[in-house]
Amino acid sequence: MSGTPSHSAATQVADEAMSFVPAPIGLNAVAFVALAGTMAMMAFVAVIGPLTRLLGLSEWHAGLSITAAGALWMLSARRWGEYSDRVGRRRVLMIALACFTIICALLAVFVDRALENPPSVIVSVTVIVGARALIGLVYAAVPPSAAAHIADQVAPDRRTSAMARLGAANAIGMVVGPMIAGWIAIYDLSVVLYVATLLPLVSLLLVGWRLPDARRPASRTPAKTAVGWWDGRLRLPIYATFVTVISVTVTQVTIGFFAIDRLALSAADGARVAGFALTAVGGGLIVSQWSMTRLTWPPWRWLLLGALLASIGFAAVSLIVAQWQLFAAYAIAGVGMGLIRPALQAMAANAVEAHEQGAAAGLVASIQGIGMVVGPLAGTVLYRWSPSAPYLLVGVLLLGLAIAAWRHRVSSVGETS
Repeated sequence: MSGTPSHSAATQVADEAMSFVPAPIGLNAVAFVALAGTMAMMAFVAVIGPLTRLLGLSEWHAGLSITAAGALWMLSARRWGEYSDRVGRRRVLMIALACFTIICALLAVFVDRALENPPSVIVSVTVIVGARALIGLVYAAVPPSAAAHIADQVAPDRRTSAMARLGAANAIGMVVGPMIAGWIAIYDLSVVLYVATLLPLVSLLLVGWRLPDARRPASRTPAKTAVGWWDGRLRLPIYATFVTVISVTVTQVTIGFFAIDRLALSAADGARVAGFALTAVGGGLIVSQWSMTRLTWPPWRWLLLGALLASIGFAAVSLIVAQWQLFAAYAIAGVGMGLIRPALQAMAANAVEAHEQGAAAGLVASIQGIGMVVGPLAGTVLYRWSPSAPYLLVGVLLLGLAIAAWRHRVSSVGETS
């Protein structure tokens, strides 16, 4: 008598496992793609300053290259996601990674030659800004396709943990990429870019070899997606993404200035302290996203906790008077930010139908491009008014996100608290 319910429950769990447990090879492959892609992107960021000086360019030229990448990312991410809904995640990832590899290789060759015989400023600016813009255009396909692949393979109640694996890979890439680039750059800047070229190439080979070409099981011929900017189902993930990217870019662009001005440091010491603070953020990201893979909380709860921690951490920066306080505040903020990203990705995936996964992931990813364009400008303008202002603004925005997550909990579908 007592064995019947247990057998029934065990059968149900087994059936769910057969239907929803993701193929480990597929998840490991997209996690490596995220890791390698982030390392390659951050390697460029690490060397753009010295490269700018060696080629006789101005600081705003480096800023222009980053802004151009963000603008094309914003314009293309949603279309890439929709394209992956039609032709499959594997094909889109292979196209994007192949283009990424070619562009990185051409840029590395140019920089290698330019360092030996510097061309005119207009040529250097055109090539570097153009290459960076094209990288933003093609790499914009990777995050939505990877997230949509996970959404295809993983049950809704397990997506947050699976997305956290992707987020942890990104976080490790953010920390390791600049570190390795810094070591290599001591010997030769162009070698950094050659090594960065190998990363998308290895990712391309891995995707072609190991990633299953998983299509949407619910639809042979997907209907035209209804996902759009004003889709009520994605209102919270869109807002969360915008707030997150604004918070990251504002605090990244101002930390160097803040360390110099608030802590009365030299330019060299300010750069060192800023680097340690960003490393603290990266460490917080890794810790929090590793923790998320061990727990199965609903996405709104992770989002609430993450937004509160990040709000406290970044707002506290406005009060710091010592280096250790700055590192502690950034570490707390990093833990919070690490909880937000996988949660909002899972929310977006859970809010739409199977044939809309790529479009939803692409729409959310496109918001990153907007934040990459708006955030640095907003941060520097606010900093000129008051060094504390950018951090207080970020704290308020994240507190608003926490409130929105708390209100969203009532309408969570298919999740339990």
